[in-house]
Amino acid sequence: FAREGAEVVLAARDRGRLEALAAALAEQGARARVAVMDVADTASVEAAARELLDAYGRIPLLVNNAGITRDTLLLRMKEEDWRAVIETNLTGLYRVCRAFVPGMVRARYGRIVNISSVVARLGNAGQSNYAAAKAGIEGFTRSLARELASRGITVNCVAPGFIETDMTRDIAAPARERLLAQIPLGRLGTPEDVAGVVAFLLSDEAAYVTGVTVSVDGGMGM
Repeated sequence: FAREGAEVVLAARDRGRLEALAAALAEQGARARVAVMDVADTASVEAAARELLDAYGRIPLLVNNAGITRDTLLLRMKEEDWRAVIETNLTGLYRVCRAFVPGMVRARYGRIVNISSVVARLGNAGQSNYAAAKAGIEGFTRSLARELASRGITVNCVAPGFIETDMTRDIAAPARERLLAQIPLGRLGTPEDVAGVVAFLLSDEAAYVTGVTVSVDGGMGM
């Protein structure tokens, strides 16, 4: 997004990591702003939203990609593990959209992309909480797309497969080999694989695309 000339708002819980990324982008001539936000906390989202709306008036492009895991089999899953994942991955999406959609409606323009996962369709043992949240994101996306279409706002979903991130680097070698055997393209995806699709959905070229889920999973979900 920065390379495309956007002023990027970086939102997450860890100010230190956000500021380091903003500084790295600034060194490349990009514009970036830091917003400390915990999507599992309504007050945190509302405070960050007020700050950003005061600064910009509205946020026209929104990517909801906050996510956590608390993986374990259902028989071992504590209610706090269920609630933590649902609160961040699904209810957090509601909180952020609720904060920024009114400005899009007033402007009669907006682009929203929500990040789901291949497990929303396939399921995954030990991830009933995560899969439920991601499936909920896809239903939320389609419903919101119908609500906002008449206002010139598109709402879409991107469902990555297994991507090379901090979350997947700790997968043990045998498990990684079994995982790669399920991916027709034979490799894990990269953040760039996902970002390119998200950038398209936020662009004017995707003005006639809404309510869809685009899979970026190397063919895993075929």
